[in-house]
Amino acid sequence: MSEQWTDEEMEAIKERIVTALETVIDPELGIDIVNLGLIYEVEFASDGFCTIKMTLTTMGCPLADVLTENIHEALKEVPEVTDSEVKLVWYPAWTTDKMSRYARIALGIR
Repeated sequence: MSEQWTDEEMEAIKERIVTALETVIDPELGIDIVNLGLIYEVEFASDGFCTIKMTLTTMGCPLADVLTENIHEALKEVPEVTDSEVKLVWYPAWTTDKMSRYARIALGIR
């Protein structure tokens, strides 16, 4: 069954998705993945399918599976999301410039 939402409703859903992603904490750094700048794109389709494009701080990060599982769990809090996929991307490469001011202050990075 396909739902139809207005553009405003779609934006509100995407905002709730981002808010849910803010509950996913990087276990090594203790900061959420949104403020770390790891989330590159949030796509939400009218059928409820959500695609998260994200990166990791390093290519060999051992936490990829943990973070992916935590993202899937967090998205269960958004009722409009019926299914989700996490795609790891490596371009553009992550740098500390992608971090929010909050994350930079919390980690002591100028």
